[in-house]
Order: sequence, then structure tokens, then C-alpha cells
Amino acid sequence: MKKENKKTTSKKAAPQHETSILKNSRFIFTILLVITGIALALSFISYFITGTADQSNVDVLSNRNIPVSNWLGKVGAYLAQTLIFNGFGIAAFFIPKIFIHTGIFAFFGIPKARIKKCVFWDLFSLLTLSIAMGFFWNSHPELGGVIGYEMNLFFQDYLGTIGTILLLSFILVLLLLFRFKLSPTKFRNKIHTLNSNLKKDGKEENELNTTTETSSAPTTPKPIQPIIKTVENKEPQVSKIEVEKAAPIVEQKQEITPSQKEETQQTRVHSEKITSNEGDFVIETVKEEITVEENLASRLVQDFGEFDPTLELSNYQFPTIELLKDYGSAGITINQEELEENKNRIVDTLKNYKIDIAQIKATVGPTVTLYEIVPEAGVRISKIKNLEDDIALSLSALGIRIIAPIPGKGTIGIEVPNNNPTIVSMRSVVGSPKFQSAEMELPIALGKTISNETFVVDLAKMPHLLMAGATGQGKSVGLNAVLTSLLYKKHPAEVKFVLVDPKKVELTLFNKIERHYLAKLPDSGDAIITDNTKVIHTLNSLCIEMDNRYDLLKDAMVRNIKEYNEKFKQRRLNPENGHKFLPYIVLVVDEFADLIMTAGKEVETPIARLAQLARAIGIHLIIATQRPSVNVITGIIKANFPARIAFRVTSKIDSRTILDSQGADQLIGRGDMLYTQGNELVRVQCAFVDTPEVDLITEFIGSQKAYPDAYLLPEYVGEDSSGISLDNDISERDSLFREAAETIVIAQQGSASLLQRKLKLGYNRAGRLIDQLEAAGIVGPFEGSKARSVLIPDLVALDYFFKEEQN
Repeated sequence: MKKENKKTTSKKAAPQHETSILKNSRFIFTILLVITGIALALSFISYFITGTADQSNVDVLSNRNIPVSNWLGKVGAYLAQTLIFNGFGIAAFFIPKIFIHTGIFAFFGIPKARIKKCVFWDLFSLLTLSIAMGFFWNSHPELGGVIGYEMNLFFQDYLGTIGTILLLSFILVLLLLFRFKLSPTKFRNKIHTLNSNLKKDGKEENELNTTTETSSAPTTPKPIQPIIKTVENKEPQVSKIEVEKAAPIVEQKQEITPSQKEETQQTRVHSEKITSNEGDFVIETVKEEITVEENLASRLVQDFGEFDPTLELSNYQFPTIELLKDYGSAGITINQEELEENKNRIVDTLKNYKIDIAQIKATVGPTVTLYEIVPEAGVRISKIKNLEDDIALSLSALGIRIIAPIPGKGTIGIEVPNNNPTIVSMRSVVGSPKFQSAEMELPIALGKTISNETFVVDLAKMPHLLMAGATGQGKSVGLNAVLTSLLYKKHPAEVKFVLVDPKKVELTLFNKIERHYLAKLPDSGDAIITDNTKVIHTLNSLCIEMDNRYDLLKDAMVRNIKEYNEKFKQRRLNPENGHKFLPYIVLVVDEFADLIMTAGKEVETPIARLAQLARAIGIHLIIATQRPSVNVITGIIKANFPARIAFRVTSKIDSRTILDSQGADQLIGRGDMLYTQGNELVRVQCAFVDTPEVDLITEFIGSQKAYPDAYLLPEYVGEDSSGISLDNDISERDSLFREAAETIVIAQQGSASLLQRKLKLGYNRAGRLIDQLEAAGIVGPFEGSKARSVLIPDLVALDYFFKEEQN
């Protein structure tokens, strides 16, 4: 036990030694400041006594023989002459005050904020008093000093005498209000308290006079004992006014026992020491900081604020709504005669087949009117559904669609096209409150529903979108509506587009915003991709970007891009570790069928991989096609694209391929579409965006300050066979090499299937022969689903090739 005590005392001795050194240094610093202040004060006082005798000798500090009368010698005389006569005058006494106060505050450990406050007001008073002395006593320069005199002349030249007086009075008011805390209310309260005290003193004098008169009477032999008893008994039940009157008596009783006060003070000090020691002990035991990164992040947020990804383009302006065309349609025009006529025809047609109707209601939309029917009890729904062609015949309308029943309602819906459809402009959709106040990550305004409500969806929650429809039914306009919605809502730092346009003419307008919104490969010149080989490289590059982003999410310990970006904005992720703000990436493919025809699996595989995995890291796909066949929209793609848009198609088979249900073949075209996200179908009239409107929007954005380059995707090295070093060893060639070469040259088609058929080979041997022919330079590199090009034109050239190879 003794050894342990020695160890603990040795451990405690070190911090005590350190604290003693700190205390000694603080004490020395305090003494130095206080002595400096006292020395300055003495030299200033001596200046006013013997200043005239030393005034001519101040400048000759180097000569020791010149006598000086100042109490601090030549240094004191020089300092006094400099700070009083050539400086601030009598106000220079604030300078030793600053030294003395600072030393005392440093010794007692008073907070620095209070020291700074005192020093500020002392310097403020120094200048103010110097100017005031220079103004009122300008004939005595030692009172105001040269600085006060010159500043007084400056103010009088520019403000005049009255202006200088007003300025000095204003400074005096500031001192009274902020330094001495004197306000009119406090002054008024002090006057009231003085009056009340005077009244109380008068009452007490009257009471004392009455008590002295009663005490002089002979009928009161012992007046002191009953007064003491009443005070002791009634002390806890005394009112507030009586307590105030008895306050001096209570204070006298407490002052009789000062030893109790000392004991209580000692116990308080002792308890404070115990709590402080316990606090120090707890801090010493905590050796690890559990939330070092969190504390650093919060400190950075306090100092610099949250990270702003839009700071580089902080002056970016979103396109205005005036850039979009106004088609002048304030709303839907309701034709009452048309509604009544259609209603009567529907009712008559159903009555012909002995179907009674209990109720019918019409909802007018921009292009389609929905008639909701409540049939009588006992009527089968399938009976009404089978009358679709009969109702279309009676109404003489194209695109009758029956919804039996309407989901969520106990009615049957019959959608009938309007005779005079209304154009749904993009301006009316973008300017709607539903789109402007949409709190979504990637809001898209598609158009208006049958009930004339703006239809807004979130691409981040879809998470991918498949668009299909026949030629000329509105797919390109729908893509423009999607891109326009994002341009009106998202900053260039928040979203990037990868545009694939095999047609080469649909998305060319977006070239103007390349450095704002587009993403591309590092070595590609044009941001909009039109070449199929570049499409393959871009899709594989997006897969690499997806894997890199998942690694960042893994390091940040978050689940999706939204949580990652919030954590990065709060400065909880270190950019030195590779972390950065991740924008959303939207891949738009205008004609998917052409890619499948030319590239096949090379395109389908990375798209299926992106569709399966990329939603959490902010890569979203929008694929459009005009041929919704099974070999284009395969089962893998359909499984990963729950959100689908179907424009008008030509057959029910195509409708089932897109939507897994009928209905798309009954649309009227020109932007009329069906939207589904895995549940019910919603009929929407797509917003119309014309090419000049898109041109104005992209011109407005492209004319602003942009990033140095487009958003660069990771570099992808293709796995083409041209990049693989093939062995061209003649001794290891197949025995059928020459025969295979002649077959290929004759057919002018380099494919393994040709060798399989002509030479009756298996797939593996035919593939090896193709590789050997490529290594020899007879056929070209792999080109996807296309046959390899043959580099030798005829058999004569082939014989010449073999002869040169043997030599």
C-alpha cells in the first residue's frame, strides 16, 4: 500500500509543478504590467509639476549630462512629453489605467472578453476626452495634446463649432448608455427610490418619537421584553412590507455572529474545490474522444457553414417561364351540348342491351372526357366491358377506353375524346403551384390528367422510366418535357445528363448546355452520343462510375446518395479521402431498338446492370423506343423498369408488351399517354414543348458562366479483340487454317458460324480459327453482332500472302 501511495503522489506532483510554473509566470506578467502602469502615471504627474523645466531637454536622450527634473528621469520625461504634449493631453492617464487593469485582470483570471471590453472603452474615452479638451481649452495644449488640438481643428473645419458640439454630446450620450449603463428609465427609477426612502425615513422618525414618548411614561416598567417576544414569534408570518422595515434589525442580528459567516464561506470554497477536483478527475480519465470527426465537422460548419455545391456557379440563373410559349388557353372549354349528346348516346346504347344505369357523371379533361357510370344492382361488369366497340360505334369517336371498374371507386369509367382538344402547354405545367412547390429530388412535370390536374412525378423514386409508342405519337416531345422540367428545377451542380441520340437530330439542341448539364467520356469530342461504339463505352463507363460511387457510400457508411450528399454538406466527409459531392446522373436513350439491333447483348447487359443497382447512387435511366417488341423490351429490362409511359401503339400486343395490359392501342395520339408505376394506369395529356422553346431555354442557359468542361465520366478501355495480343505462331496453327482462310475470303464474311457450316466444326474450334485468322491479319477485329471484315480481297491475294509469310 505504501508503494502505491508513492506512485500516486509522484503522478500528482507533475501537474502541480506545471500549475505552479503557470501561476508564477502569470504573477510576473501581472507585476510587470502594474509597475509599468504606475511608472507611466508617476511620469505623467511629474510632467504637470516639472514639465516646463524638462521640455527643452526631452529631445537629447543620448546626452547623459543634461539634468532632468522628471521623477522617472529622461525616459519618463520623454514618454510624458510624447504622450501628453505631443499626444492626448490629460487624457493620456487612461494609458497607465489600461496597463494596471490588464495586469489585475490577468492575475485574477478574468475572462478575456471583459478585458477587451475595458480596453476598448478606455481607448474610446482617451480619444473623446482629448478632443473635448482640445475644443474647450485650446489655449492650453498640455490639456488636449497635439492630437486633440489637430482633431478639433479638423472637425471645426468640416462640421463647424456647432457640429463639433453636437458630435461631442452624441459621444457623451453613447458613453452614458453603453459604458455606464445609464438610461432615462433607470434615472427615473432612482428618483422614485430616493423619494420612497425619504418618505420611509420620515415615518421612522415619527415612530421613534412616539416610542421615546411612551418609554418616558412611568406606566411601562419593562417595554423591551414584550417587543423581543413579538419579533421572535411573528417573524415567519411577517408580510413583505414588514420585512423591509425590519431589515436593518435583522442585519444587526446577523452581524453579531461573523464566525458563522466565515464558516459558511469556508465550506462553500471547500465544496467548490471538491467539485472542481472531481471534474478534473473525470476529464483525466476520459482518454479517448469518441466523436472526434463529428466535433471537427461541427466546428467546420460553425466556421465556414455547410458545403454549398452551387458555389462555383453561384450567379447561375434558372430559365424564366417567359421563355416558354403561351398558347392562350386559360382553361378547358366545356361544350355542354357535346356532353349531353355523348351522355344520351351512352345511356341509349346500354339500354339497348338491357343495362340500366343508376347514375352517370362527366369529368372534362384537356383532350378526354371521363364518364363515370354507376350501374344498377345485378349488372355484370364484363357485360359492359364487352360493349366497347358498340359504344365507340354509337359515339362515332376514336379511342374509346372502358375502365371497369375504376380503382378506388365503385364506378365504371368510359373515356371519350373531345371534339376540340385543348393544348397542354409546358408553360402552364411548369408555372403550376404543384410543380413549383414540389419537394422532390428529381421532379418531372409530364402534363395534365383527365381532371385537369398537373401530373408531377419524382424520377428518383421511379427509379427508371421506359417510354414506348408508335412513330409520331409524342415520344420526343415527352423526352423534351422531362429534360425541360429538370432544367427548370435543378442547378447544374445537382444533375447531369448523358444523352444518347442514334437519330442524330432529336437531342442536338442540348449541345449548348454541354458545360452546364451534360456528362461525357474524357476522350470524346461531342457530349451527345450518336455512335453505337461510343454508346457501349459510355454505358460501361457508367457501370464503373456506379461501382466507384458504391465504394464512396461504403466508406461513408450511408445507404443512398441523398444521405451521402447531406453528410458531405455537413463537412463530415474528408475530400482528401476521395469524397466529393455526387450529382444525379440521368441517362436518356432516344431510340433503344436501334442499339439492340446493332450491339445486342453489349448494350443490354450494362443497361440491365445499371437498372438493377444504380438507383441508390443516383444514376437513373430514361429509355424510349418506337418498336415495343419482345426482343427489344426484354424481360430483364421490363423487370427493372416499373415506371412506364405508353403513347399510342398500333396493336394490343404492343400495349401488353409495354404496360402488361391493354389500353395503349385505344389512345388518340398527339401526346395522349398512359402512365403506370406498377399499380394503376393514369391517363395523361403530355405537355407540349416545341423546338423553338427548347432552343430559347438552352440558349439562355448556355450564355451564362459555365464549368470549364462537361462532367467527365470514368475512362473505359474497351475489351475489343483488337486490344488483345493474339499469338501468330505458325507452328501452333490449326490444320484447317488455310482451308478456313480460303472459305472466309471466298465468302467475304468473317464469322465463326460460317466456318461451322462450311467446315462442319464445333463452336470452340471455329472461334479459335477466327482468332488465328485475326492474328494473321486476314480478318478484322470484333464488331459486336456484325460479321468481321475480311482484309484480303480474293484467293490470288491470299496465295501471295501465304508465300510471303513462308519467306
